[in-house]
Amino acid sequence: MLCYRKHQLANGLTVLLHEAWDTPLATVNLLYNVGSRDEEPHLTGFAHLFEHLMFGGTPEVPDLDTVVSNLGGENNAFTGNDFTNYYITLPAEELDTALFLEADRMAHLDISQQALEVQQSVVTEEYNQRYKNTPYGDMWLLMRPLCYKAYPYRWCPIGADIRHVSEASLDDVRAFHRKHYQPSEAILSIAAPLESEAMLEAVERAWHSKRVETPKYRNYQQHPYPTEPQQERRRTLHVQRDVPATHVYIAYPMGDHFGPHFRACDLLSDLLASGTSSRLHRKLVLEEGLLTEADACITADAGPGLLLLSGNLNEGVDAEQAVEALRREAMQLTTTEVSDYELQKVVNRYENNYVLSQYKAADRALALCQYTWLGDTDMLNHEVEHYRQLTPHDLLVAAQEVLRPEHENILYYERKESDK
Repeated sequence: MLCYRKHQLANGLTVLLHEAWDTPLATVNLLYNVGSRDEEPHLTGFAHLFEHLMFGGTPEVPDLDTVVSNLGGENNAFTGNDFTNYYITLPAEELDTALFLEADRMAHLDISQQALEVQQSVVTEEYNQRYKNTPYGDMWLLMRPLCYKAYPYRWCPIGADIRHVSEASLDDVRAFHRKHYQPSEAILSIAAPLESEAMLEAVERAWHSKRVETPKYRNYQQHPYPTEPQQERRRTLHVQRDVPATHVYIAYPMGDHFGPHFRACDLLSDLLASGTSSRLHRKLVLEEGLLTEADACITADAGPGLLLLSGNLNEGVDAEQAVEALRREAMQLTTTEVSDYELQKVVNRYENNYVLSQYKAADRALALCQYTWLGDTDMLNHEVEHYRQLTPHDLLVAAQEVLRPEHENILYYERKESDK
């Protein structure tokens, strides 16, 4: 049971405090309710751009990384479809410093033309290296617009077009910061070997000293998004790339995080491709030799997510044959209930991974922010119980609803034949 205290400052900042007596370190985790789905279609990539800009410094602290490093700490961030997350871990006696740094860059981030141009160059280079010049790197750039036609998951956090970032104006960037980087749009958590009252006093000191009293714009749980229309027919996309082997992907819409089938789909993906005893690996890799590797996962987004199957083809295997084999294995889940043994195996694996995911205090701080953002902080103490309650029939119903031929989005990522 993860114990915590919850509080909200007058400026709208949500605060979660966890007394972590198993560590000498303090982790400050700050989640901003802005991800790629909060961008305008003609100004994409801004959430990720700000992940970089937030390390660019302020008039008072020009180099945050150096301050943290000199104190023996670490800091980092990540941007997703739903939110952007930052953390700083320092010795517990430096908690005030960590909070000061976060309050300072929330209120006084240096968004000058020079700072913007530096980070535009960094993000553009990241795009070229990770997405354009890496084998299979552009898969999600292709798959997302194939699967989504209205919902803003149709582009990746890097953006729908890198020119949206590289050509962004200073006015647009500053407006994005004013809209999303303020207290009422953020959730702060602390995990430290300190009394919760002392931690709360430190938070109030930091945010008062930086005068982060921005009027509330909106609550982090109240963003409106377009409705994704029901998919009525199979979609396919064929591309050729200079890659070692052909890869095929099948994505099925599975509803959002709050829908009836989210957890069941999570377990279905594990049944199909989690470990060497999973169905796809045992059948398509070991027995039939169609694939060199097979995978299945869910995107786990808050909004409408995907259940994704994929396979790396063996030499000489036809791509359509591989797709049909993946489909065949998936369809078996729609006709026959899984055994109690098979279900218990994947539930046990989930529970093991879930417990390990909260082993470190820093991970607990992140989990507190994430579940609060989802709308129910205490759910993190009951998640495993909900998975344990799933039955073979629950998985059958979910499979029948989700794994339907007309819901398939198939990407044929084919190896380009060399010229002779």
